[in-house]
Amino acid sequence: MVFDFNFYSSILLITLTQGVIYSFLLLKKGIQTENKSNYWLSLFVVLCSLFIAPWMLGFAGWYDNQPYRDFMFYTPFQQLFFIGPIIFFYTQSLLNPSFKFDKKSVLHLFPGIVYLIYNLWVFVYDKMIFKDYYFYKDGMDKDFDQWYQITGQISMVIYFILSIRFYNKYKKLIVQVTSNADTVLFGWIKNYLVAFLLMLLLPHIFDILVHFFPSANSYKDSWWFYLAFSLVLYYIALTGYSNTAHSKIGFKMSVFDTKPILLLNSSLEHFNQTENVIDIDYEDYSDKKSEEIEAWKLQIENLIQSEKLYQNPELSLTEVAKKLKTNTSIISKAINQGFAMNFNDFINNYRIEAVKEMFTKGEHKKSTLLGIAYDCGFNSKATFNRAFKKNTGFSPKEYLQKL
Repeated sequence: MVFDFNFYSSILLITLTQGVIYSFLLLKKGIQTENKSNYWLSLFVVLCSLFIAPWMLGFAGWYDNQPYRDFMFYTPFQQLFFIGPIIFFYTQSLLNPSFKFDKKSVLHLFPGIVYLIYNLWVFVYDKMIFKDYYFYKDGMDKDFDQWYQITGQISMVIYFILSIRFYNKYKKLIVQVTSNADTVLFGWIKNYLVAFLLMLLLPHIFDILVHFFPSANSYKDSWWFYLAFSLVLYYIALTGYSNTAHSKIGFKMSVFDTKPILLLNSSLEHFNQTENVIDIDYEDYSDKKSEEIEAWKLQIENLIQSEKLYQNPELSLTEVAKKLKTNTSIISKAINQGFAMNFNDFINNYRIEAVKEMFTKGEHKKSTLLGIAYDCGFNSKATFNRAFKKNTGFSPKEYLQKL
């Protein structure tokens, strides 16, 4: 078997191999944890590894020798139309445990399927009908056709935008239904989206470099682009595999409209679906039901204070609605309209008041600030500091000095 182990091919071989290994590990993790998001990330890593393959094998001499040359020509390594949809599915499955791959989802893969059929037709015609190079008479790999590279980039940009939009709607939802939104809004989401954005920008960055340094526009100089791409891929694979956080709140929403979001938690199975709709744009509520809102405000305040529900770090809107024997839609509207804040901030304010009361009693002299924060319902130092600053205008230490 021909393989020239030179500097260029060897480095890319290492990064590609690492991608394949992490793809297998992600698949295994998905099976063990039953977390479907790992399946999508595994597939994404495979597709990106295949994206690198033509250049790695090209530097190894496969384009210069038969039958390897034909194998490179007729094997569609760069599946650009699949990468965008897969990252979009990964975003949805990571944030929404109720996400399902259905018939509508298949439509997102249609361009990629058409491209696969096109490649199959090229192989059949050249090898079985024409029995010579017809589509490949110019000696250029179809994966690098300008039309395909441009439309593939456009496809990935579109799905990146859809992923950002889905994430932004999720952020608005999560502060409405949980009291630990900072924990659920794990940093990995932002990190991998930024990494994917960098993948999209890399071709343009190298095009700019070539514009200022025309001598860098050579086959070997293109190797640096694929090395940078593979390093970003390695980061996504490694950190994605180590990520343990996942959302537990199922919901149904569309990224294409501004309709309220339907919660799909198992604890809501016995409620009417229309009663479990959360409006993430609560600022638009009218005051037509102010008397009803005031009545619910009193019930909510009495419940939170009497049972000290804020001490539960994972308190959810669903739990409050269940204790008051009503639905999440009513409680959400009562908090949003009655207290002019979302559920997350509402509960955090109770926690901050509890912390301040403990400060007044001198508990900070007997315990650490973090210990007091945990006792009052916070589950991380960063969340505590951020909420305290938002409530008082001071950091906890500054507040104690003032006190």
